[in-house]
Amino acid sequence: MDRLKNKVAVITGASLGLGRATALRMAEEGCAVAVTDVLDAQGLAFADELTDRGLKARFWRLDVSREADVARVMDEVAAHFGRIDVLVNNAGVAGANKPTHELTEAEWDWVQAVNVKGVFFCTKHAIPHLRRAGGGSIINLSSIYGLVGAPDVPPYHASKGAVRLMTKADALIYAPDRIRVNSVHPGFIWTPMVDGFVHTAEDPEAARQATAALHPLGHMGEPDDIAWGCVYLASDEAKFVTGSELVIDGGYTAR
Repeated sequence: MDRLKNKVAVITGASLGLGRATALRMAEEGCAVAVTDVLDAQGLAFADELTDRGLKARFWRLDVSREADVARVMDEVAAHFGRIDVLVNNAGVAGANKPTHELTEAEWDWVQAVNVKGVFFCTKHAIPHLRRAGGGSIINLSSIYGLVGAPDVPPYHASKGAVRLMTKADALIYAPDRIRVNSVHPGFIWTPMVDGFVHTAEDPEAARQATAALHPLGHMGEPDDIAWGCVYLASDEAKFVTGSELVIDGGYTAR
């Protein structure tokens, strides 16, 4: 219950899916969590659920693609909770599933603005607070598709590959500040994003089964599978871990 005692975490895209599960498990481990998202109703309700349980949480509306918003929220979180020790760059979008030659510039730019610039802006404006705290942990949600390719959703794959190498660069840059930077690479996890992907198929149940079968373990993951990985990377248990790729994919990339 105390793996993250006295730490403060900012978690983006924390109203649903992986972000919500991560915020919940971190809060249960003693962390004060800033629940940030563009989904106001869900974020406020979730933060209230946590505080009703006696856990430390507060919601901030945050569009990670807007630098001024990111800078303001980071400063407000630090003022409210007294410090920032952990940043989880989870907010992300899938984008248009079209071949590259059919994509519009706007479709490409939207995915990069959230998935890549969002990580850049949040890291940039969290660093001064992490330095003041004497170090900390940045956890970037990439994907199996930051490691291997697939013949679909080109903007998404490009963005997650960028996040993987941004992670390694920042791990080297900020190691002297005792700021650890790692990436997490989920396989298909049953979240609203994956549910939406499956339901674009003519036969959603067949698509769900086919997607599950892509993983050698024979099933898709659950949000908690990723949340516990993030808890580990945020904790002092991972004090010698930086620049790494934590792959949680049911064996998908082992082939």
